[in-house]
Amino acid sequence: MTYYGPKELAASFRTVRNNTITVAQDIPEDKYSFQTAPGARTVAQTLRHIAAAPRLALQIHRAERRRTIEGFDFPSFMASSIAAEQADTSKAQIVETLRTSGDDIADWLGGLTDDFLAEEVSFPQGMMPPTKTRFEMLLGLKEHEMHHRAQLMMIERMVGVVPHLTRQMQERIAAMQAQAQAGKAGA
Repeated sequence: MTYYGPKELAASFRTVRNNTITVAQDIPEDKYSFQTAPGARTVAQTLRHIAAAPRLALQIHRAERRRTIEGFDFPSFMASSIAAEQADTSKAQIVETLRTSGDDIADWLGGLTDDFLAEEVSFPQGMMPPTKTRFEMLLGLKEHEMHHRAQLMMIERMVGVVPHLTRQMQERIAAMQAQAQAGKAGA
């Protein structure tokens, strides 16, 4: 019995992507060129990277359904991915790409089977671990995006934006405090 299958994987990816889209919308477009340090990605580059990075997993697991990574042409694929990361230029384009690519990925994840997610994919000799399940590899899509979204949330603070998750928590705390005060006044 599993507790986390294709439906849950799709739902959790949608949650992560929707939070990323909210961060992308909350950061003013004039801050999309903000860079934390020389050589670091700008806000726009980070968002484009988030949108383009799943292409690798989709190529391996959806397009080719590879059972081994041995022989995969990483240099050519990475060159095309870098080009894809440069495609969108405006905030509106980036947000729309995040939305459409996120919907595509989540729809695909939700339609997978437990058997497909349990399949092992082997890595070239010497890599550790030597194999991973498709589930573990596809869960990495969400983990990768959350890593970069955490960077963006720190950048939000740096450019004067309170992250939406913080705002939501503050609203819940304020509502609980107001409810507690109302309870004391009514007693």
